[in-house]
Amino acid sequence: MHILVIEDDRIVNQNIVILLRREGIVAESVYTGHEGLELVKLYEYDLIILDLMLPDMSGSDVLKQIRQSSNTTPILILSGINIPTKKVECFSIGADDYMTKPYDRSELVARVKAIIRRSRGIADNIIKVGRMSINLNTKKAFIDETLIPLTAKEYSLLELLALKKGGTVTKESFLSQLYGGMDEPEIKIIDVFLCKIRQKIKKITGGETYIHTSWGRGYTLEDKKKS
Repeated sequence: MHILVIEDDRIVNQNIVILLRREGIVAESVYTGHEGLELVKLYEYDLIILDLMLPDMSGSDVLKQIRQSSNTTPILILSGINIPTKKVECFSIGADDYMTKPYDRSELVARVKAIIRRSRGIADNIIKVGRMSINLNTKKAFIDETLIPLTAKEYSLLELLALKKGGTVTKESFLSQLYGGMDEPEIKIIDVFLCKIRQKIKKITGGETYIHTSWGRGYTLEDKKKS
């Protein structure tokens, strides 16, 4: 998962980023609305956490501009404003959820995961592909009852594939998932990671990997025979 935090309070901002990273989520942050809008144009995020009281523009205007650009990235409003009319306004212009400060850490993490699952059309915490199951809560993957021995980075890539099951994930998206635009290595490192994941799955299944190459595009996770 790759999340952008737009929050001008530096302490709150960094607390959220630390919280998300502890959950294995790639999180980056900015302190102004204009910085956030620029990053949204450049990168694909799974979720945006947005404050309403920003120093250069209102969070509502940030939300409007994102939606007016036909960007459907889920947006969670996290604000100290606890007024029903403001909440209604945000929902009416495209917010997916609204939390008020001070927030409960466990609730924030739970809502973040729930919003992303809904945006991917996933109703459960466990995604199944053939004999493989990926548990989004425990961050573990299994073939039947056998644990796939994945590193944290390998699991992160497999989870991204699972969240977009049946859809192609580009190598650029994988890099963004792992490094969030910071100190990114060469893109060929993704092929290395995916090769290792395939080998670990294949060793347990006896042949099937469920990860298929979309030549020139990226990778897809689905239960189908190799062509």
